[in-house]
Amino acid sequence: MTNSLTLRGMANVSFWADNLKAAKEWYTKLLGVEPYFQSPNPEDPAYIEYRIGDFQDELGIINRKYAPQAAKMTGPGGATLYWHVDDVAGMLDKVKELGATEYEPLTVRGVDWITASVVDPFGNIIGLIHSPHYKEIWNAIPKA
Repeated sequence: MTNSLTLRGMANVSFWADNLKAAKEWYTKLLGVEPYFQSPNPEDPAYIEYRIGDFQDELGIINRKYAPQAAKMTGPGGATLYWHVDDVAGMLDKVKELGATEYEPLTVRGVDWITASVVDPFGNIIGLIHSPHYKEIWNAIPKA
């Protein structure tokens, strides 16, 4: 590992939820996997974490009572992290069926670029994107 002063990649994205048990149930349905880490315990977690996607990115969900004061605002806010999906329209339908509300409609941004975003039942924005850049990077990685 180098010791450079640069952003090297997303290590973790954290969302907030008032009801972590409900968030765990919702995200487990959406992602199709159980969280691999729960603290302090699975029965009453303050934090849960999933590893998902091609690069096993970490999605953490934290009980909102631990949020910094500025993050305790009402309504969605903050940055939108876009997750690459092969079928934005299909995934948009899926998350809406699970109870998310549309934040940004399905938008064609150019050849092979499509985005949309939703707000989960806990107030977090989930961005969806079909990105040819993501596919280029994935295809360039040697596979065993």
